Amino acid sequence: MAMAYSNYSNLSRAQLTFEYLHTNSTTHEFLFGALAELVDNSRDANATRIDIYTEKRPELRGGYLLCFLDDGIGMDPNEATQVIQFGKSSKRSPDSTQIGQYGNGLKSGSMRIGKDFILFTKKGDALTCLFLSRTFHEEEGLDEVIVPLPSWDLKTKEPLTSDPEKYAIETELIFKYSPFKNEQQLMEQFNKIESSSGTLVIVYNLKLMDNREPELDVETDHQDILMAGTLVEGVKPEKRSFRAYAAVLYIDPRMRIFIQGHKVRTKRLSCCLYKPRVYKYSSTRFKTRAEQEVKKADHLSKIAEDKAREAESKRVALEARLGEDLSKDSRAILRKVQDSAMMMRRDADMKKMILEAKQRALKEPKELNFIFGVNIEQRELDGMFVYNCSRLIKMYEKTGPQLEGGMACGGVVGVVDVPYLVLEPTHNKQDFADAKEYRHLLKSMGEHLAQYWKDTNIAQKGIVKFWDEFGYLSASWSAPPSSESRYKRRRAMEIPLTIQCDKCLKWRTLPFQMDAVDKRYPDSWVCLMNPDSNQDRCDAAEQKQNLPCGVLKKDKQTAEDKRKELSEKIKQQQEKLQALQKTSTIKSAADVKKLPLQVSMKPTESTSQATRSSERSTTRPRSPPLPALLKNAQSTAPSRAASQRSTRTPATPPQPSKVEASRSRAAAKPPPLAARPVPKASAKTPPPSRSSRTPAKSSPAKPAAAGQRKRIIEDDSEEEEEEEEEEEEKDDDDSEEESEEEQPQTKKSKLAAAVSNRGKVVEKSTPPKRGKLDEVNKRSQPQKTQQKPTTPSPGLKSISVQPHVAKAKSPEKQPQQEPENDPKNAQRDKGLLVEVRVNKEWYTGKVIAVEANKQSVRWKVKFDYVPRTTPKDRWVFKGSDEVRLMRPPSPISQTPDTQQETEKGPAPMEPDTTQPGTSREVTDSLVNMLRTMLRYFFPPAFRIPKDDVNSMSAEELVAFPLKEYFQQYESGLQSLCNSYQSRADARAKAVEEKSNSAEVKLKEADEKLQKLRTNIVALLQKVQEDIDINTDDELDAYIEDLLTKGD
Repeated sequence: MAMAYSNYSNLSRAQLTFEYLHTNSTTHEFLFGALAELVDNSRDANATRIDIYTEKRPELRGGYLLCFLDDGIGMDPNEATQVIQFGKSSKRSPDSTQIGQYGNGLKSGSMRIGKDFILFTKKGDALTCLFLSRTFHEEEGLDEVIVPLPSWDLKTKEPLTSDPEKYAIETELIFKYSPFKNEQQLMEQFNKIESSSGTLVIVYNLKLMDNREPELDVETDHQDILMAGTLVEGVKPEKRSFRAYAAVLYIDPRMRIFIQGHKVRTKRLSCCLYKPRVYKYSSTRFKTRAEQEVKKADHLSKIAEDKAREAESKRVALEARLGEDLSKDSRAILRKVQDSAMMMRRDADMKKMILEAKQRALKEPKELNFIFGVNIEQRELDGMFVYNCSRLIKMYEKTGPQLEGGMACGGVVGVVDVPYLVLEPTHNKQDFADAKEYRHLLKSMGEHLAQYWKDTNIAQKGIVKFWDEFGYLSASWSAPPSSESRYKRRRAMEIPLTIQCDKCLKWRTLPFQMDAVDKRYPDSWVCLMNPDSNQDRCDAAEQKQNLPCGVLKKDKQTAEDKRKELSEKIKQQQEKLQALQKTSTIKSAADVKKLPLQVSMKPTESTSQATRSSERSTTRPRSPPLPALLKNAQSTAPSRAASQRSTRTPATPPQPSKVEASRSRAAAKPPPLAARPVPKASAKTPPPSRSSRTPAKSSPAKPAAAGQRKRIIEDDSEEEEEEEEEEEEKDDDDSEEESEEEQPQTKKSKLAAAVSNRGKVVEKSTPPKRGKLDEVNKRSQPQKTQQKPTTPSPGLKSISVQPHVAKAKSPEKQPQQEPENDPKNAQRDKGLLVEVRVNKEWYTGKVIAVEANKQSVRWKVKFDYVPRTTPKDRWVFKGSDEVRLMRPPSPISQTPDTQQETEKGPAPMEPDTTQPGTSREVTDSLVNMLRTMLRYFFPPAFRIPKDDVNSMSAEELVAFPLKEYFQQYESGLQSLCNSYQSRADARAKAVEEKSNSAEVKLKEADEKLQKLRTNIVALLQKVQEDIDINTDDELDAYIEDLLTKGD
């Protein structure tokens, strides 16, 4: 290890710069959270009292010092050096109940309050001072963080140092940049620590607001520290007053807190509520922190095992080397090595046991206690208070029925204490690191909150009547209750007063006394003042709060209800499909004139607003709206995909429409939607797939519209991720319910659910596949013998309006008329998905570069997946036998003209939005099912990573090497079966050998028993000659009889 360290001595090291002190402090957005960090340190030091006070110093920025003085265990000089190590904490352990875990709170909290702090601590016979000053670094122009750390002897006040020069520099810096200018003033600060040990932290040069006033207001209320510039109305008291925040900072306060010399009346929230009730909650969802602990324990176990093996190998080698050398020195060395190996092995076994215990704990459900009660003192202060290891993290979190904004569950406060192994807080202790698991916790609390509301029967008796009983006579929810004595007595009778003894720190519940209403109890209240004779001394045990226990009752949905719900959903989807397939018939030129002048994919301002407003709704349409005329326009020869769709949906095929042939399809525009408008998706367009990308020149869409579509698609993907997360949480909740009810869902029912989901409209319109594009091309292609796009014929004929095809193929611009090898046209081929033949095998790829000359066009194709021996890209000639467009359309579903057009070059194609999404949904469902099956049977060590399957497009899945995949799967399965077979054979052989051995032993035992019986009979006959025993049963009966007589 020493050699390795010497090898690293010349390497570069990360350095902590002075600017990090400010950067680190910015994690505290909530200023009271920074103050609470210093209070947490006192609590972790087992302090029984902390005084938070200010001293006026007009010469300093802010005008005063902010001081934190506690009577905790303090720090010696060695422990104080750990304070200046960022991120190092001796409190960190899996089972720790201490709040500090990150080794960062003192630095980040104090630097958030002010620019400088000085710490005085006393422990044992040592006094230690720690000075961390940003002012010092700025004045001296330092980049590194330098922290003076002098110490003195408690009795003699002499410096504890072996380097007088270092001590002189440290004290000189403290005298120059701190508020204390000589050693006497420093000793006066140490004298403020009156107990045998403790710590004093002084923060100065406080941060100011824009008006040059300090952020903390100590002038308005001399018994409190307020958040400057905060209004009284509309702000929770804990957000404005540090006294109010400190009162609820801990779920079970055991430390007295004094602010400006006056004691804070700390609260146990569960004792301040009307009709409190506790609900037991268990869940296997919270795994993040437990998994981290298992990973850490596994790492430590492996290290310990390696050390143990190394020590044992040394022991064996030494024993072999020494041989029979039994000299005293040899025995001493051998004993030392043996003891070391034994200790290492014991440590490895202990680490292994810890790992196994944590692995078991990972599988066990985590249990929490939700406590709910009604705040009848201030009903507007309601919501969830979430603690972590007894420290407040989130407060007034609305959940469940409280989010609806009505009077249901109004005034109800929820309390939960979450241990570290369930949820881990962020560094500033104002949130939780795993937001997803925290949302799940709030959701679960919301469900139990609704159950509590039912159990209290407040709604059944009347919510207004309930609040009237306690003096809430105003119609305004935030109005305070009546101060009449009868209402005060009513509230005091329902909530017994709980107060903490100033001496033993135990909580005592005082009996209700009529004259004690509004009584002001002294800060130094002790048990002796308790009118309850059973609790009037400090040695009396603290009474535990006995809360009634509630149970969450989940409504079990019967199979009949599920069937009805499913049939209702299917009916709704069928109605939507029928509405989408309705078309309007054009009978005259007047009808054509009523069509809109353009089909623009750019969303208007109103549609974007509709999109934003519809995001809040729970039911969202999943497909983009289209004019009724364009919903399902039929071509003369329906394609195979269209016939499949007509068989899947019970909608009637629309009649062909007639229009003047003199108007070209490029001029024909769709009418506004006559059927039901779709509010959300009106601003959305389906993103084009890789197979349907076209060059910018061939597409008449405007760049602005394209950019708008891109933004909308990104927004949609974010919404989709959120909904997927909600669905995942819902699935997790369902799985928890099923585990509680002991009704596991079978694979068969899961498959049935997947099949039923096929009929549902998907969240996001998927890119059309090649088959769909072929359908668009075919349906937009005029009949060869009847219609020509450039030669209009008089009279009215039946046509179908196809907006995208009409835009892409206009009579004015014919792609076929332009030379094929034109470099400008050739560049349009970029992005095409093609298949290239390499060594008699076809591989899929994408055209990434194009070279064109007068004779030919060359494509550079980058392959998706190829063997390692094959280059990842290749140049091929366009139109050669070695290349073809991916999945060319079959001759059955296309006319010769269309085939030729496909072979010549990529026609400008756009996504087909003129058909209802049934076949698209079926395709997506099949793609998802294929992905699931591929992941389920995925062979180990396959050349394509398993995670890549999730991100594969439909085209990539088509090119997936299934043959190789199943060959590897079958070989793996065969080897697995062979191993099972060999193991089974070995076990059978072992069992057979064991059985034979047992039979031999049984035979030997029978022979011995028979011989023994014979000897016993012979012995009895010698003793008693007339005895007659012929069978074993007679012998047994005779011996038993002799034993009975003997007794």
